[in-house]
Amino acid sequence: MKVVILAGGLGTRLSEETRLIPKPMVEIGGRPILWHIMKTYSYYGFNEFIILTGYKSHVIKDYFIHYYQQYSDVTVDMLNNSVEIHRIQTEPWKVTMLYTGQETMTGSRIKKAQEYVGQEPFLLTYGDGVADVNIKDLIKHHQNSNKYLTLTAVKPSGKFGALDITSDGTIKSFLEKPQGDGNWINGGFMVCEPQVFDYIEPNRNDVIFEREPLERLAKDGMLNSYKHNGFWHPMDTLKCKTELTEMWLKGKAPWAVWLNKEVVNV
Repeated sequence: MKVVILAGGLGTRLSEETRLIPKPMVEIGGRPILWHIMKTYSYYGFNEFIILTGYKSHVIKDYFIHYYQQYSDVTVDMLNNSVEIHRIQTEPWKVTMLYTGQETMTGSRIKKAQEYVGQEPFLLTYGDGVADVNIKDLIKHHQNSNKYLTLTAVKPSGKFGALDITSDGTIKSFLEKPQGDGNWINGGFMVCEPQVFDYIEPNRNDVIFEREPLERLAKDGMLNSYKHNGFWHPMDTLKCKTELTEMWLKGKAPWAVWLNKEVVNV
C-alpha cells in the first residue's frame, strides 16, 4: 500500500521557518517533520511514498536525492577530487516526488497522484502533523467498515474541522473549522479506496479536499472514522514546533514509535 503525503502548502502561520523551506521540511530535533511522519509509516512496513510537492519543491527533492550523503560518514580528498563514503545510513524507502503546483489546493493535489497510485487502496496524510496512530489497526478498522475513506479522528482543543460521528463510526457530516471546542476533528492518517479519486473533479487546481470531496463522501455514507485517543500534534506555528522539539530532545516523543524495540508484524 502506497503512502501519499500532502507537502505542497505555503505554511504561512509558520513564516519564521517557511520563508526558506517548505513546511514539511521544518525540523524537529534536526530532522524534517516529513521524515518523522515517514518513519512512523515505515515502522509498520509501509515504505513506498508519493510526496505531493508545491512550494519550494526543490528543497524536498534535494533532501531525498542526497539523503544517504547527509547521514553517512564521508572522507573528502580535495587534492585528488574524490569522495569516499564509509558508513552509509539510509532507509528502505522508495520516494516519488510529484510537483503539483504552488497554488494547487489539497484535493487537486491528490487527484494528480491518481496515475501513480493506480486502482488500489492507499494511505493519505498531511506533511505537518505527528501522532502515535497504530497504522495496522487503522487499516483493519477501515477494511471492516466497507467505506471509501477512513480518517483518523482526534480530539484537541478546537479550531479544526469538526466531525459528526454516529455510534458505529460513520461520519454523518464534515464541517470545516467550526466555532467552539471539544469536537472530534480530522487528524489526517487516512486510508482510502481508489473510488475516492472519483469525488475529486479533474482538470482543476482549486478543489479543497476537506470541503466538497469529504462533504460528498459523508453525504453518501462512505466516510468512516477511526477514533484515536492517543498522541496527536500538528505543527502550525513556531510554538508548536518548539513544543515538539522539546519533547524530542527530552526523549519523550510519543509519536516516535520506531524507537520501540518491538518488531511490528504487518
